[in-house]
Amino acid sequence: MLLDNNSKLKKKVYDIIFEAETPSGKAFDIGLIICILLSIVVINLESVESIKFSIGTLLVVLEWIFTVIFTLEYVLRVWTVKNKKQYIYSFYGIIDLLSILPTYLSLVMSGAHVLLVLRSVRLVRVFRVFKLARFVGEGQVLMSALKASRHKITVFLLTVVTSVILAGSLMYLIEGKENGFENIPISIYWAIVTLTTVGYGDISPSTPLGQTVAAIIMILGYGIIAIPTGIVTAEMAYQKTKVVTTEVCPHCLQEGHDKDAVHCKFCGGKLN
Repeated sequence: MLLDNNSKLKKKVYDIIFEAETPSGKAFDIGLIICILLSIVVINLESVESIKFSIGTLLVVLEWIFTVIFTLEYVLRVWTVKNKKQYIYSFYGIIDLLSILPTYLSLVMSGAHVLLVLRSVRLVRVFRVFKLARFVGEGQVLMSALKASRHKITVFLLTVVTSVILAGSLMYLIEGKENGFENIPISIYWAIVTLTTVGYGDISPSTPLGQTVAAIIMILGYGIIAIPTGIVTAEMAYQKTKVVTTEVCPHCLQEGHDKDAVHCKFCGGKLN
């Protein structure tokens, strides 16, 4: 009887923490995001010396309150999930742990609380809250497109790397040390800055030939910016969008399943 009650309690807590489509799950995630936002505000205020001097004690107390809340949440997640190792080493699991460790480390290590800004990464949970299954689906389309076009993008990046090395070496020969191109690595740095159309202006060509080469690199830069966008967009056009939910698989903790799915499409386990 006690085991049955424990299982029911664990199942109820699991639904609240991991399932964003239930009323209680949505309320939990909204409350969690509010706590995350408030804790980030506290961290930012603590970095301002004048504010820290006037209400520093209050900020420390608030920080510990948020840390206790997040610690309790992390413990409950580990307790309720079936595959504990899967969650602990997952993206969310690592972020959840890193969001609470700095406060405890600050007791023995000065400056560790700065790492609390990692909590901002936890805001990715917002995509699971406001019935954002559509965004989950779009994210899957984008990931599929990137995966399908990875070979093309790799070839493109290798071409860019080769181009900046050649351009940097050429400018080193044309301009020389007297014009700021002291060595090939600095010349390659200039080529990267110019090709990406950043243009810091700390190094600039002085000779007519060097300026001509620089103009060509700048024009190529605009084309290079458009190429990877076109590659990914073309791949996305071939991806089929499906209606997916934010339901989390209790076995592998993956989400983004079809609305009528009974089993997980990632591990084959039965969904709740």
